Amino acid sequence: MVQSRQNTKGKRDMYRLKVKEVAQAQGYNISTLSRKADVPLITVRRLWNNPRYRIRLDTLERIADTLGVGVSDLIEDVPNE
Repeated sequence: MVQSRQNTKGKRDMYRLKVKEVAQAQGYNISTLSRKADVPLITVRRLWNNPRYRIRLDTLERIADTLGVGVSDLIEDVPNE
C-alpha cells in the first residue's frame, strides 16, 4: 500500500495521491474511472476524496494504465516537517 516510508533521518516521508487531479484533467469522473479501470466504485470514491488513502499497488497500476500515465505520476512526495 502507498502511504509513507522512513527516510534516512528516521522521519516518515508522506505521499499524496493525485488521482483526482489527473483524472479530471482527462475528463474522467469517479464512476467513469471506476468502470474503465475495473476498480470498485467505493475505492475510486475514497481516492477522490482522500488523497492519503492507502491503496494497493496493483490497484494504482490499473488506474495509471487507464489514465495513460505512470504510477509515479499519480504520487506526490510531501515532505514531513
